[in-house]
Amino acid sequence: MKQFSVPNIYRSPLISAVKQQRRQDDKLKKDFTPTLLNLGPLQIYLARHFGFCYGVENAIEIAFTTIDENPGKRIFLLSEMIHNPQVNADLVERGVQFLQDTYGNQLIPFEEITKEDVVIIPAFGTTLEIEKLLNEKGIATAKYNTTCPFVEKVWNRSEQIAEKGYSIVVHGKPRHEETRATFSHASLHTPTVVVNDMKETVELAKYITGEKPAEEFYHEFGGRYSEGFDITKHLQKIGVVNQTTQLASDTQAISDYLKSVIIRHYKLTAENISERFADTRDTLCYATNDNQSAVTGMLETAADLAIVIGGHNSSNSSHLVELCENKLPTYFIDSAERLISKTIIESRNWQSKELAIKENYLPNRSPLKILVTSGASCPDAVVEKVIRKLAGFYGVEEKVDEITEAIF
Repeated sequence: MKQFSVPNIYRSPLISAVKQQRRQDDKLKKDFTPTLLNLGPLQIYLARHFGFCYGVENAIEIAFTTIDENPGKRIFLLSEMIHNPQVNADLVERGVQFLQDTYGNQLIPFEEITKEDVVIIPAFGTTLEIEKLLNEKGIATAKYNTTCPFVEKVWNRSEQIAEKGYSIVVHGKPRHEETRATFSHASLHTPTVVVNDMKETVELAKYITGEKPAEEFYHEFGGRYSEGFDITKHLQKIGVVNQTTQLASDTQAISDYLKSVIIRHYKLTAENISERFADTRDTLCYATNDNQSAVTGMLETAADLAIVIGGHNSSNSSHLVELCENKLPTYFIDSAERLISKTIIESRNWQSKELAIKENYLPNRSPLKILVTSGASCPDAVVEKVIRKLAGFYGVEEKVDEITEAIF
């Protein structure tokens, strides 16, 4: 896989050494057991896969190169390039301005942008409408486009099945940048609707079977279907694609459910299901799959708690928290600063996004076992800082250096 030029401030000697060792020992990536960092009274179990993915490193390289190559120019990002507070803060510090927030609300009017400006498209991609607007201003969007290749793969797959007459059901968070972009690209080619979760999918299926009157659809799914969507026709032949950072198991469950409904309703068999349902499993992101599988493997290890590191609006990080919370006490933080002391932590609720103080989060046990992972947009340097902060609480920070040197 391509190696990217990412600023050293995001790298970590410890994490780089651990990841390199795991790659050597597990070239086929079939071992999802965590890596033990034995610090004596503190045992850290690092997930097999975590941190920057291909798409994130690609976006960071393009963004920082763009800044270096355009001195004196105004440089804008359509929205947060990735969902990581440190990376976005670093870009702002270097003069980059955001045109929109993460939900598409305008921060700087497009009218203020000129053809002399540089506009970077974030890793999530953007809508065709915004791309057209920028191109009409003479802005070279293709030159500074950091859209993740795996997001583009979803767009391409949507177009392919659209050509065969399928409508598209997008599994994604309706307000998320990537979902809005995927919806825009898919709906250019075919009728498209967005579902947030299985609960909404069950309701959508009732329009396939006729259990719900057609007119209710337009209210229930308002703002989430393409122009001209006809609920009486456009769910008769469908394919499911996803926001790539959703839980892969959730997307698969949604796809399997809709498939089963269509099989029953149209009395199909395994041989002719493709007449009405497209196979789109190849749109699931490799990094999302690897990170989620690694958490599943990590959770097989007996531990006292889990810490997930990532931006509060990072979808893939939130889903890692969701997986961990099903098994043991879990804390969602975005930096080592959230570890206030050995007894107090600031943790964020992955659903409400509310930040709250938690007391006595580290049980009085020896050795204390903590599972640690991070989202795909979290720098390895942040993970190391969290590990060092925890080690400092137990007076064993020097052991982190010893482990790094031993691996190297």
